[in-house]
Amino acid sequence: MHVDRVLSGMRPTGSLHLGHYHGVLKNWVEMQQEYECFFFVADWHALTTHYDTPQIIEQSVWDMVIDWLAVGVDPARATLFIQSKVPEHAELHLLLSMITPRGWLERVPTYKDQQEKLTEKDLGTYGFLGYPLLQSADILIYRATQVPVGEDQVPHIEFTREIARRFNHIYGRESGFEEKAKAAVKKLGSKKAKLYDELRTRYQEQGDGEALQSAKSLLDEQQSLISMGDRERLLGYLESGGKMILFEPHAMLTAASKMPGLDGQKMSKSYNNTISLREDEASVTKKIRTMPTDPARVRRTDVGNPDKCPVWQLHQVYSNEDTKHWVQQGCRSARIGCIECKQPVIDAVLAEQKPMRERAQLYLDDPTLVRNIISDGCEKARKLAAETMRDVREAMGLNYS
Repeated sequence: MHVDRVLSGMRPTGSLHLGHYHGVLKNWVEMQQEYECFFFVADWHALTTHYDTPQIIEQSVWDMVIDWLAVGVDPARATLFIQSKVPEHAELHLLLSMITPRGWLERVPTYKDQQEKLTEKDLGTYGFLGYPLLQSADILIYRATQVPVGEDQVPHIEFTREIARRFNHIYGRESGFEEKAKAAVKKLGSKKAKLYDELRTRYQEQGDGEALQSAKSLLDEQQSLISMGDRERLLGYLESGGKMILFEPHAMLTAASKMPGLDGQKMSKSYNNTISLREDEASVTKKIRTMPTDPARVRRTDVGNPDKCPVWQLHQVYSNEDTKHWVQQGCRSARIGCIECKQPVIDAVLAEQKPMRERAQLYLDDPTLVRNIISDGCEKARKLAAETMRDVREAMGLNYS
């Protein structure tokens, strides 16, 4: 697989806010310029914790897609689709569950974390235990090479890599594999074939990781000479397994969102401190104007300390160096009042949201545009998913004719 394919999804559990924009969506907008991107609405994942309130999910699905389009995710560059509209995800999840040790699922760090955090919900369900495997199916079915995640999600990608390895190990032998692999080596031409054999030997006999990477790069360069099937055989032959049916993805580490909420804590719906992406101007202005400030500044004439003020955290996201200097000087000497200090933040947030509101309006005026984008995306996603499932069924002996 020569294209770097990125896969990322979001659970539809309510309206998106500026924290989502600075943490995830800004990255998506950049990635779509550089990679083949698949972005999906993870509605089945939302059911793992919201199984008793599905109406929240339904309302949020279309709102969320409009939010994506509003921030600049471009359907001409990225494929947007809804997880439940591609039932192959569920089929792969089911088949992978046959070979997944239960202990692997219980070891995923977020499993215990979420159970401790969401005590008001009964999370002793199979769906909640199995959600990392559904996540693996989401990734593996598109043979994604890169999955953008924060630090805390890296174990999920490791888990997905282990599942892919286990599947390839158990089912990756096709009949006559070795002969087919040797025939594929010859297609590389004598010079490249010799290099491939040398690198393979070095990796298998000495465990030389660099030799493995060099051999993979060699195959990438030869993509016009060999078919996809031969390339997979040669990858499998390298690592001495069989044919690579499922590809191991890589975690693409993204910086954690530095977006503070209105109270200085991280912006999050559970803290009730958010500004939603398309919130109207009057509401945004009011929210920022009434934000808490340094408790030591009781009167306008009292000096303050920006480090103790949630508004200063927003200046760090939105203001240039001159404005930040003006805040530091003015607050510490009481030359500016808190309302004055908040104005540049209000202006900057509204300026950031203006193009979002304008883009969204187009889709709010004509909802069929959003339906069509998703319908096209689902069709494209299903086509790819069907190819993977054909290979998976064949490997598992499920392609009865």
